[in-house]
Amino acid sequence: MRETRDPEGSSTAEKKYFRALYPGRFQPFHSGHLEAVKHILNSASEIIVMIGSALQSHTLKNPFTSGERITMVRLALTEAGIDPAKYYIVPVPDLEIHGIWVSHVCSLVPKFDAVYSNEPLTRRLFIEAGFTVENIPFYRRSQCSATEIRNKMLRGISWEALLPRSVAEYIKEIKGVERLRDLAKTDKIQDDDQAERSRLIR
Repeated sequence: MRETRDPEGSSTAEKKYFRALYPGRFQPFHSGHLEAVKHILNSASEIIVMIGSALQSHTLKNPFTSGERITMVRLALTEAGIDPAKYYIVPVPDLEIHGIWVSHVCSLVPKFDAVYSNEPLTRRLFIEAGFTVENIPFYRRSQCSATEIRNKMLRGISWEALLPRSVAEYIKEIKGVERLRDLAKTDKIQDDDQAERSRLIR
């Protein structure tokens, strides 16, 4: 691979990029996310796992806190044998003004020279800001989806195999499934069909 210069000024000839940004909500961090980290580290010497929507928690879409998600990422990467010197895990709060979102991110994370994402808005904003943006190969996409995993948790369908073992154990330890099911409850009167639809996460 070509020689590159890292954002702090030293050069590296081993990787295409010195440091790459991998943004996501990771609700929860599953095996597809872990495979993405491994893929990125094939091309980058270091990775920043950016915990997006860091202030969001205890909702059906974002049930886990930023601290819990940081713990999940660290558990998964440790289980996979990834050197802690190769990654940063940084929480970043939402900013609804898209025009300044990239600069907001850049102010909160270490410098980076590439972004890895498949999310259309994230890609567009970083491209317009002048960053190199790379795609991530999908891994078991129909199953390894955080939305699908949360739905399985709600419906009592087996979900553990879709996450690194340590992450599945941690979610059980913090009673994450019980939290999600409590959040899906309502105090409003609904017919059975409406109640079932309300349990599913769009």
